[in-house]
Amino acid sequence: MMKNTVVKTVALGAGLLVLGVIFAFTISSGMVLSLATQASIFAIFALGVGVLLRQNGMVSFGHAAFYGVAGYAVAILIGQGFNAETALLLSIIGMAVFAALLGASIVRVPGIAFGMLTLAIGQMFFQVASTSRSLTGGADGMYVDWPSTLFGFSVNSLLRQDNLFILCWTILVILATLVSLLVASRFGHVTAAIRDNEERARFIGIKTLLPRVAIFTLSATITSVAGLLSVFHTGFISPESLHWSVSGAALMMVIVGGYKNTWGPAIGAMVFFLTRDLIGD
Repeated sequence: MMKNTVVKTVALGAGLLVLGVIFAFTISSGMVLSLATQASIFAIFALGVGVLLRQNGMVSFGHAAFYGVAGYAVAILIGQGFNAETALLLSIIGMAVFAALLGASIVRVPGIAFGMLTLAIGQMFFQVASTSRSLTGGADGMYVDWPSTLFGFSVNSLLRQDNLFILCWTILVILATLVSLLVASRFGHVTAAIRDNEERARFIGIKTLLPRVAIFTLSATITSVAGLLSVFHTGFISPESLHWSVSGAALMMVIVGGYKNTWGPAIGAMVFFLTRDLIGD
């Protein structure tokens, strides 16, 4: 059964990758490709929020902290003279470590109190970014001086609308495929059991803290990847990326698409952006 699930999940991922490439080379409108790129980035953000809700049963109102801090981290590191590749890797690793340490403290908090705590943490980072002008540029934000090449590829080529969409879409599909495999694994079933009844899970001998922390860390790390892609896309980061409204928008995407299916949050992000654009017109 597990083998069939893996084959189907990988096949779906491969098919979606092909569809993404076809879409990129079929659509000639730069505006449409830019919108699709933004939707893909926020789909990754929503995927991170959805993982936490699905596997831990927790609603976060402060995930913009991971989204925005990751962007600030890479901007500051590049500004301090680190090469871009090292800055990106350090930002992801740093966010994962930070999320693990934070998660070890806050995943014990139940229900709405957890949501309020994440909201407070997110707004704390928003205030710090808004007032630390010497480090973050304050309310004006800061630009990222990307080098001419990144991981051996020309940055100008990567920033072309079609190539940038393919990059963001590919990362989305890979992450969603890996999450789907994780959910279907033994670890996924264990975390689901803890979510449904933590007391009973403890009674049958399951250690509940570490799996919950692991899911929180995974959720935050996925969200930080979205933040890094956003900074690469725009070349700019500001405190607005840390605001609670950004977390709220991602949560709405999860609700619209549904969190019980791995691809639900991503679909919700696509619907959110298309609807917003149509209503704007």
